[in-house]
Amino acid sequence: MELFTHTLPNGIRLIHHRIASPVGHCGLIINTGSRDEDETEHGMAHFIEHVIFKGTQKRKTWHILSRLDDVGGELNAYTSKEETAIYSSFLIQDFDRAIELLHDITFHSVFPEKEINKEKEVIIDEINSYKDNPAELIIDDFEELVFDDGPMGHNILGTAESIKNFAREDILKFIANNYHTDQMVLCMVGDMEPGRFLKTANKYFGAEQSSFRTQKRPAPPTYKPSELRKELDTFQSHISIGNIAYDLENPKRLGLSLLNNLLGGPGMNSRLNMALREKNGIAYNIESIYSPYYGTGVFSIYYGTDSQNIDRSLRIARKELARLRTNKLGQMQLHKARRQLKGQITISSENKENLMLNIGKSFLLYNKVDSLNDIYKKIDSLTAIDLLEIANEIFDEKQLSYLIYEQS
Repeated sequence: MELFTHTLPNGIRLIHHRIASPVGHCGLIINTGSRDEDETEHGMAHFIEHVIFKGTQKRKTWHILSRLDDVGGELNAYTSKEETAIYSSFLIQDFDRAIELLHDITFHSVFPEKEINKEKEVIIDEINSYKDNPAELIIDDFEELVFDDGPMGHNILGTAESIKNFAREDILKFIANNYHTDQMVLCMVGDMEPGRFLKTANKYFGAEQSSFRTQKRPAPPTYKPSELRKELDTFQSHISIGNIAYDLENPKRLGLSLLNNLLGGPGMNSRLNMALREKNGIAYNIESIYSPYYGTGVFSIYYGTDSQNIDRSLRIARKELARLRTNKLGQMQLHKARRQLKGQITISSENKENLMLNIGKSFLLYNKVDSLNDIYKKIDSLTAIDLLEIANEIFDEKQLSYLIYEQS
């Protein structure tokens, strides 16, 4: 993969991958998210992601939304615990239009009070909608359990109470404290000369004043395994099991990613899917999730089942975790697990919007991007002994936490 990289004088990093396509993808990824909120700012990072579309010094909401829509392009954004991304897809001839818009809404949004109040209602509706989906709600509630209700455990949306209290000055304060130029990456995938990308990026982003991060993210609280059961008015029970896991800089994170994929990844032949669904018929949606963060990480299993099958399903899930802790993968099993993970990564990279975001995030976190061949080599270097060691560290039954939504 040929990549062009450059750092502007204000610290904003640029990365571009040229491909032969009439469609381009460009985004600004900012190293701030819900983890960076204080007690009065719960939901602020996500709230800003909404209101940056509501007016700039020279555009009203309608003009922002129509700027790319009018030429068949798309404008989008997302917020996670540790990053905010604003990105677009467009015909390559509309690149200047797209990058100017990204700059305008990021650096020149005015946050009108009327629009702030209107968006509060929208996000409260989003929160209520989320509460109606226990399969998604339990993932956030499990992290809240693991991280003892600290900033790492807070859900990204916030609460209705916190959202109602936000004012324009709170938004400006959060941006001033967290939107640092040395924590931004402008990334692009598209058919464009690197020189033109640099010239245009510098035209719009290069004149912004430098702002460098000085504060450090606080360490998460000391983990203590725990179990919590809640009664919910649902048609089935929902279960999450897990432990804290490796952080973004731990070299064992790739091995855990492979084990996570083997245990409950997207493949229909994952061990949990075969054990809970295919062999016993007691669950429909089953997945395992590994999320690495700065200084910490989380591994969890999720599935839904009928209330009478809770204990049985827990025994089966624990049995699958125990198999990975006690039985070293055979040569053929390891070969298949490696090949499956490599195939999934390769297929995912064919989605060029995802590729753009992944390149940008990697450059933001590590200041480098591994090629597919580099990733293949790292996967192939994983041994059965490595994976057994990782399984015993992360899947230790004494270290597991449980969150169970029981049918009321």
